[in-house]
Formats: sequence, structure tokens, C-alpha cells
Amino acid sequence: MLPEILKEKLRFYFITDDSSPLAVDRQVQTAICGGATMIQYRHKSFTPAQYGEVLEIRKICRANNVPLIINDDIVMAKAVGADGVHLGQADASPAIAREVLGNETVVGVSVSTTAELAKTDIAACDYIGTGPVFATATKKDSKPVIAIDGLRAVVEQSKKPVVAIGGITADKAPACLETGACGVAVISWVSRAEDPESSARKLATACGIKNQPMELRHPWSDEFGLIRSFLNMDSVKAASPEDWVVPPGHDAAVLRCIDRPVFTTDAHVEGVHFDFSWQTPAEVGAKAAIVTLSDLAAACAEPVAMFVNLTLPDNVSEYMITEIYQGLDKALAMYGCALGGGNISGGPCVALDMFAVGKMPDIKPPLRSAARPGDGLYSTGRLGLARAGLLSLQAKETEGRDLFIERFKRPRARFDAARVLAGNKVACVMDISDGLTGDARHIAEASNVTIVFDLDAALITGALLDFCRGDRAESASLVLRGGEDYELLFTCPENKATVIRQALPDVYRVGHCRTFTGSYLEGSSSLSSFQHGGGRGADNAG
Repeated sequence: MLPEILKEKLRFYFITDDSSPLAVDRQVQTAICGGATMIQYRHKSFTPAQYGEVLEIRKICRANNVPLIINDDIVMAKAVGADGVHLGQADASPAIAREVLGNETVVGVSVSTTAELAKTDIAACDYIGTGPVFATATKKDSKPVIAIDGLRAVVEQSKKPVVAIGGITADKAPACLETGACGVAVISWVSRAEDPESSARKLATACGIKNQPMELRHPWSDEFGLIRSFLNMDSVKAASPEDWVVPPGHDAAVLRCIDRPVFTTDAHVEGVHFDFSWQTPAEVGAKAAIVTLSDLAAACAEPVAMFVNLTLPDNVSEYMITEIYQGLDKALAMYGCALGGGNISGGPCVALDMFAVGKMPDIKPPLRSAARPGDGLYSTGRLGLARAGLLSLQAKETEGRDLFIERFKRPRARFDAARVLAGNKVACVMDISDGLTGDARHIAEASNVTIVFDLDAALITGALLDFCRGDRAESASLVLRGGEDYELLFTCPENKATVIRQALPDVYRVGHCRTFTGSYLEGSSSLSSFQHGGGRGADNAG
């Protein structure tokens, strides 16, 4: 989870109470309706009997975009696919939790005093739980009260976000937050209140959480209702009559005859191609559409329609699904492509299987096999920025890296560049999705040529150089091996590239083709700095 998102989620942290007269699932629902931003499942004596209960709570939390943290039990957290684990001083180490649960899982640890903080290895932690700040009867084995001054001391010394816990009420929460704590954790203020939801709302207000109360979101169930709502989206309405015999909304859509149809498919699977801890549902939907359309751009085709098969686990809310489709809808409208239909079914994780239809203009289709010795190898834009964005998200280091993260989250399908290439009869084109080295190899193998990398000095930006701490060789590595740029990679003679640059100034030379020497790629391992190859001076502008 990204640091800025984690801080927001820690604001109102509710911990379940197995001694409350209110059932645990009702506690969770009530807390979320009242404004809780994170839930911790806590049980004094975990047994397999709690597994079903935790799964149900996991379903509630995910449907409402509220992280679920498991107290103490790493195995239970792993088994139910929780968002994280919280550990006490006597529990397993945070490093072990990180090894078992992975880098994207949230790991919290309890620290009462600055002395305890100093002896705790918090390198693998994401946040610190500190208290008891005030006297509490909920936890019988709690440590001595540290008061506001004790909380402030931990906050000042901790390099991790701090959550205050212990005896906190709506009246006491502001004083805790004034110390610099990111949030407050409560148990009895909600679980044992006469009016639990009212108490939760009061705490949410005290924590500055707006738009309360909220309506509880339930997991999706009505497939046909969702489909009916999607038929009202702009990209469905964009299905122009001249393109369709039977428009979207029937058992099968019928396209009018396309003289030169172009087809492509793609898959986007949660945990493989995207992660909701990095990307919003709308961003996921938009990117899935754009990277699929990028294949049509690489064919120099114009988009007509897209079909989407959406797989959903049973803990996803209709709200999340609608957001995915809204992002997809916006992206399709941007490129003048209609949503032609699709399907919704259950499955273990969110997945979007895409099928796109385009139409080829009256040109010879570009081929990977059309590169010739003597051709230069060119990119329609700078490379490596998306990879830098992915690395930033993986490391949870996002400050000052908006350029890279934007390129990773929101690529472009380069239809604008494809039209220029088609107009200049460029014979060899593909998009760069697997990284320059990998995709150049596809061209080399298909064309039986050797590609020699000689990167244009202008490919490097000041921002990328700063990201690599001034290491030009590392910058070159990102350019060569970073994926998901979705620029177009093409070959042509240098004189044709000069003409193309008049319409596309950001075309960069990245290599050239020669007669096959026995090796498909040369030069990628020896580039210690960018070699000038495009006839333009170095440009280190960010």
C-alpha cells in the first residue's frame, strides 16, 4: 500500500472485540458505516473455527474498500488474503511477516515507549501502534498508560506513521492527532457503546473524516442489472449506426462488413498486471482498454469496438465494478472506440479479458518481419519512464515521482503516431510493451536481422537521470529493459525518419539493423552511457 494511502486508511482504525454483545461482523459493518477507514480482526484465541468469520469480514471490508488487518496471526492473514497483520512485541518479527505475506501487505507493530521503539526492528514495518495513551479496560494485559506526552515522544522519534490506541474517545482523539499521529484506534468506543454507529460517526467527525454516515456497500450479485447499467455508458452510445447491424445490448452485436478487419486480445489479471493498492478501479479499467488498443495502433488500424469479459470474486462491490467500467468507458471514448459488449462471471480474482476490433486503412499492413539491413530502429517517445514508475510503486517511494507514476498508470495508445507512420508507408511497426530489448528481439527474429542498439542521447531526461542517482548506465538499462511504455517501435531508412520527425518531433533513434551476424541483438550489454545516434544533441530536460 502506498504511504499516502496508508496514512489515510489509518485515520480511524477499528479493532474488533470478541467480548462485545454485538456480533463481530455487525461490529465491522457498524464501524464502516460510521466512517472507519481500517479494520483489525482481533481474537484472544485464534482457532480454525474463526476462519469462516474472518472470510465474511474480509468480504465486507473489500466491498467497502476498507483494509482488513489480522492481529498476531500471520497464517490466518495469509489464509484469508487479508491486507495485513499487526504484531505485538512478543509475536513473530515484522521481517518474518513481510517474508510470508509479501511486499504489498501492510505490517504494523505495537510499540509503547521510545525505549521500546529503539530496540524494535521496524525496517519491515509500515506503521506503529502506540499506547495505551489513556486508561482502558478492553485489554486486560495492557502496559502502563503513556499519556499524550508519551505518544508525542514516539511520534517524534518514529520514521513510520503512528496510530494512537488505548482509551480513546471522540473527545480525546483530537489531542492524539495534534501530536502528529496519523490516526487513532478504538475498540470499546464503538463495540460497547449504547449506539455504536452514532459513536463511530462522532469519532469520524473528530478525525476529520467527511461524508459520514456512509451507506454500506454490498458485494455484487446482480449480473444482469450491472449489464443494463453499462449499456447507458458513453462508449456504448458511441456505437454509430453505420458500424452496426445489431448494436450492443443483444445476445450478440453485429458489425457491418469491415473490408479489412483487425483483431487483438489481451488479458489483465489482478496480482499479475495490476494491483488495487496502487491503482484505483477506474485507473485499472482505463489502462486495460488503452494497452489493448495499443495493439491496434501498432497495426496502423483505427479502433471500432471492444468487448470485455469481466471476472469477479464474490467480495467485490457493484461500486468498484462501476468504477472499473467508468475508467474503461472514458478511455474508449478518448479513442472513439465503442464498447460492443461482454460478460460478467465469478472467479478467484478480478480479471479483464479484452477483445478489440479495428479496421485497416487502404495500406499494406506493417509487419514485424519487414525490417531490412540498413534501416534505423526508432521509438515514438521516450522509454523507461513507466518502469521507473513501477519501481517507485513497488518501493512505496512516490514523493516527487509523479511523472513516472503517471506514465505507468496512464499510458497512451499511439494512434496519432500510427497515422503518420502509415502515411509514410513504414513497413515494420510494433508497440513496446515488454521492453525495448524484448520487443526489438521480436523484430530481429521475424526479419532475420541483427539489431545493434545505439541509443539517441536525447532519450535520457533529467528526471530519469535523477531517479537513477546520476547513473547513466542504469538509465540506459531502464530504457532498454523497462516495459509498458506502449510507444511504437518501427524501422525505416534514416531519410524517411527525418521526414517523420517533422510530424512527430519526439521520435528517437534507438538502434539500427544489419545483416544477421548470428546474434539477434548487439550492444545492449555494453552501453555504459547513451550513444548519440539520432542527429540531435543531448536533451537533459525533465
